[in-house]
Amino acid sequence: MNITKLSSKGQVIIPKPVRSAHHWEAGQELVVIDAGDGVLLKPKTPFSETHIDVVASCLNYVGTAKTLDEMNEAIKQGVMEHNNGID
Repeated sequence: MNITKLSSKGQVIIPKPVRSAHHWEAGQELVVIDAGDGVLLKPKTPFSETHIDVVASCLNYVGTAKTLDEMNEAIKQGVMEHNNGID
């Protein structure tokens, strides 16, 4: 288990083994996701945004379209369930 501290400026050092495992170098932009009892750090998407019809046009979803807020809440809930019981 890697342990780090929050500085007085709100900075956190990500331990080298974690940075190395994810191939994160100095200057890497990370997205911070509030997961209730903690945060999830993910690398900022390195490619340009596109429209869902371009990348998922082969998916056949039947039902009412979900809002972006509903999708974000479902992702947050999934992260919380996945991390349940992990300290």
